[in-house]
Amino acid sequence: MKVAVTGVGGGVGQSILKALQPTSHEMVGIDGDLLATGLYGVSSAYQGYYANTDKFLPFLEKVCDQEKVEVLFPGLDAELPYLAGSKSWLEKKTGTQVVVSSPSVVDIADDKLLTYEFLEKNGFPALETYKVQDYDDQLDFPVVVKPCQGGARSVGKKVIKDPATLEEFKKIPQAQNYVVQEYSTGKEYTCGTLFLDDFIGAIIMTRQLRCGDTYKAFVVQDEKIQDYLQEVIQVLNPWGPCNVQLRLKDGVPYIFEFNARCSGTTASRALAGFNEPLMVCDYLQGENIVFNIKEMAILRYWSELTVSYNQIEEMKLNRYLENQKNHLGGN
Repeated sequence: MKVAVTGVGGGVGQSILKALQPTSHEMVGIDGDLLATGLYGVSSAYQGYYANTDKFLPFLEKVCDQEKVEVLFPGLDAELPYLAGSKSWLEKKTGTQVVVSSPSVVDIADDKLLTYEFLEKNGFPALETYKVQDYDDQLDFPVVVKPCQGGARSVGKKVIKDPATLEEFKKIPQAQNYVVQEYSTGKEYTCGTLFLDDFIGAIIMTRQLRCGDTYKAFVVQDEKIQDYLQEVIQVLNPWGPCNVQLRLKDGVPYIFEFNARCSGTTASRALAGFNEPLMVCDYLQGENIVFNIKEMAILRYWSELTVSYNQIEEMKLNRYLENQKNHLGGN
C-alpha cells in the first residue's frame, strides 16, 4: 500500500515511518518544516502546511489524490481535531483511509478533565481531577498540576506539596488552563492499544523518561492490565492506535492519559512484535492480523541522517522530493 505520514519531523511521525520501513509498503512523508528529518528519509516527501492554516487540508487532499495514497497516519496531536472533523470528506474526495478517531474521542484524549469525566462516568478507576479555578481543597497533598489541554512530554507538569504553593500557582495567568489532579506514586505503564471496529490487542511497557520522552522501555506481560485495557478501549471506541498511560495504585490500574494516535514508541513496539501501523494496513487489505509480543528491553538512541544541501534547496523550491534512497535509522 502507499502510506502517507504527517508530522515526520517529530517523534511520532518518524516512529511510524520506522515501523513500516522493513515492510513492502511505500511511504510518503509530509511536514510543514523544511528541515523535518522524516522528509529526507522516505521515497517521496512534501513540505506541507501546519494544521492551523487554511492550506492544511487542501494540501493533504492534493497529495493524497496525486500520490494515490491509500492510508494516512497523522503524526501530530495538533492535526487530530482537523482530521477527525474532516475524515469523511477527505476519504470521499481521495479514497484515502484516514487513521483517526471520532471528534469526541479526540476531544477526550486532548483534555485531562474530559478524560477524568469519561472514566468516572463509565465506572473506571480515575485519579480525581479538577479545574484549578474550581479546586477547593478536595485532595491531600502533594497534588499534580498540569495543562488541561494540549500537554506533551510532561511540559508544564508540576508536583505541588503544600497549599501555599498551590495558592501562588493559582495567581499566574496560565493557571486557568490547568487542572489539579490526585497524586499517585504507583509504577507507570505506557500501553499501545489497537482497535479496528473491535479490540485487536495491546502491548504493555514500563519505561524510563528523559525530558518527557521514553528513553528506555521494558515490555512486560500483565494479564490484569491487558483485560482492563480491553474493557476501557471497547467503551472509548477509538479507531486505530490509541496510546494509554496509567499507574498502578494498590494493584488497581488508574489511567491518567489517552493519546488518540500512534505513539513515539511505535517503532519500539514493532521491534517487540506489536507493529500497529502494519496491522492497520493488514486490516485494510483484508488480511489476518497476527502479532506475537516478545518481552524485551528497548534502549533508544540518536541516529544521524545525512542530507545534501541540494536536497534541501530542491525541497524549498518545489515543496517536493522524490526517488530518495535514505532511510531513517542511518544510511
